[in-house]
Amino acid sequence: MIKRKRRNNSEFQSDNPDRWLVSYADFITLLFAFFIVMYAVSSVNEGKYQVLSHSLISAFKNDASPGQMAAMELTPIQLQQLKQNDGIELLEPINKIQKREKMRGMAKSILEALEPLVRDGQVRVTQSALGITVEINASVLFSPGQARLADNSSTALQAVARVIKNQEHEIRVEGHTDNFPIHTENFPSNWELSTARASSVVRLFIEQGVDANRLTAIGYGENRPIESNETIEGRKRNRRVAIMILAANPDKVTELPID
Repeated sequence: MIKRKRRNNSEFQSDNPDRWLVSYADFITLLFAFFIVMYAVSSVNEGKYQVLSHSLISAFKNDASPGQMAAMELTPIQLQQLKQNDGIELLEPINKIQKREKMRGMAKSILEALEPLVRDGQVRVTQSALGITVEINASVLFSPGQARLADNSSTALQAVARVIKNQEHEIRVEGHTDNFPIHTENFPSNWELSTARASSVVRLFIEQGVDANRLTAIGYGENRPIESNETIEGRKRNRRVAIMILAANPDKVTELPID
């Protein structure tokens, strides 16, 4: 009885000598599948890489030359590949980066053209999400209480016109005054004076080749001061013309239907 049992065990063990290969093969198959999944997860997305690359260059190379900026732009083939790989939603961030860099280049060109006035504090150039603001002290452009451009003021405005005339951006010219009242035959109040000054700048831009459809003249009078009118320096700062170069295609607010 015992001998027979031993013989059966020996026969049972010798019938499946390679049974361990089944478990080994299952393990290898699972390991192979695991590495495929890991590779798929870790593979570089070309579209997202382009967005990251442009963002890093924009952040760390603010002083890039025009040639370097041109090299950053994607070719039509690259844009088409990006569209096929990642969808149109990834093109929008890249376009926003390119537009922002274009606006920065425009602001630098205006700064260079008006550098003497900027150095003297007569002109301020700033950039924001809305666009570029060129703030010019009224004393540079007009005689006190007048809206006709002074003879020596055209140089500064012509320099701005040369930068903006071949662009597509809308231009908003704002006239501002201090709170000192005015009451003349031509200007019953600061509203009329500020609006007439803004219109004078718009007319000069049109003469310099800027498309009239892009231009808007607005007068705010004394209602939007940036300094206190209690001091001479504050009133001088408030008497100004602000040239707003609006960002192209700004984010629009969705309009809802009114029931």
